[in-house]
Amino acid sequence: MNKPTLLISALLLLMVWTAKAQTTPPAVVEDFKPSVVNQPGKQYPQVNSEGRVRVQISAPEAHKVQLDISAVKYDLVKDEKGVWTGESAPQDEGFHYYQLWVDGAAVPDPGSLYFYGASRWGSGIEVPAKDQDFYAMKNVPHGQVREIHYFSESNNAMRRCFIYTPPGYDQDLTKRYPVLYLQHGGGEDETGWSNQGRANLIMDNLIAEGKATPFIIVMDNGTWAMPNRPRPNPQAGPNQQARLAQGERPAGPWPPTGWADGFKKTLVEEIIPMVDANFRTLADQPHRAMAGLSMGGMQTRVITLAHPELFSHVGMFSGGSYSPEDVANAPGFKEKIKFLFVSFGSRELENRRAGFGGDPQANTEALKNAGMNTHFYVSPLTAHEWQSWRRSLYEFAQRIFK
Repeated sequence: MNKPTLLISALLLLMVWTAKAQTTPPAVVEDFKPSVVNQPGKQYPQVNSEGRVRVQISAPEAHKVQLDISAVKYDLVKDEKGVWTGESAPQDEGFHYYQLWVDGAAVPDPGSLYFYGASRWGSGIEVPAKDQDFYAMKNVPHGQVREIHYFSESNNAMRRCFIYTPPGYDQDLTKRYPVLYLQHGGGEDETGWSNQGRANLIMDNLIAEGKATPFIIVMDNGTWAMPNRPRPNPQAGPNQQARLAQGERPAGPWPPTGWADGFKKTLVEEIIPMVDANFRTLADQPHRAMAGLSMGGMQTRVITLAHPELFSHVGMFSGGSYSPEDVANAPGFKEKIKFLFVSFGSRELENRRAGFGGDPQANTEALKNAGMNTHFYVSPLTAHEWQSWRRSLYEFAQRIFK
């Protein structure tokens, strides 16, 4: 074989080896450990140092099983005993909802604890975060999360909320506290902030370190019913009829006008008076705050713009922003609101800049330039997820009621 032929052969082998190296997935690091939110004694699900989630389930009669996490499905492999095992790609740090698909049926993982999200009780997992110390369970004084049941006249129904009282609340019966009304996101409920969000542990640790003023947190259910979509207009063109039939949002404001009115009425007329009557609150506007994540942030915007006489500190976590036009059209808001906080995860921020309500960072900076006390926070390397909102509460809680 002459030299040119050898050279060509070597180049071809190199090309084949390079192509194979590019298509071969990297080896999985085998240092998986059981998740900290597993059911007692369960070894799966597990997480490794790369942030991969590994699940295992016994389903001998099943034909196909998948792990569904972060909107991606991963096929599991069955062994000779009928046990299916597989893992995901690396996930962002923090808490994630997930589920299993068994022959086309979505089911919770029997190995994990269950959390309310996506409008159902399902599985959740913690991918250890580098900054998880701020919401860790520590040997510090702890407050209480109290389950409160009450009757709502406006809803003609019994309701439930959870109320965090800070350490020492039951020892000094003369002391009164500010209050934060903290709302969950869409498809979640009043359990979210203490279960998935670790709000009570975040506060316990901040108070122990002297970084936050002790305050009460009220976590109620802000779920609202989506209005029925209009039927396709018989006079409309075929393209519009098809879009409406497929569930496309009809033209008009979104969320629809008045979407937050039900919870606003419940909060203003029933929840706040109930809390002030039964807990040792500082029952005035300077000592009352409201914040929320995603849908809860959108509710916060609507309610605080309508009632700046009730709230002095405001937080929106991944829920949009307050525009200069919002503030201009809300008499008293600029003068009465002492602090306005807006936050997003870095991975979701670019999409939000072009979305509903304009660029949230630009809006927040514009209000600062107009004389308001505002702060814009970005959670590094997270998306529309609980780690973004845990960090947001951590930052927000240190800045209010000072």
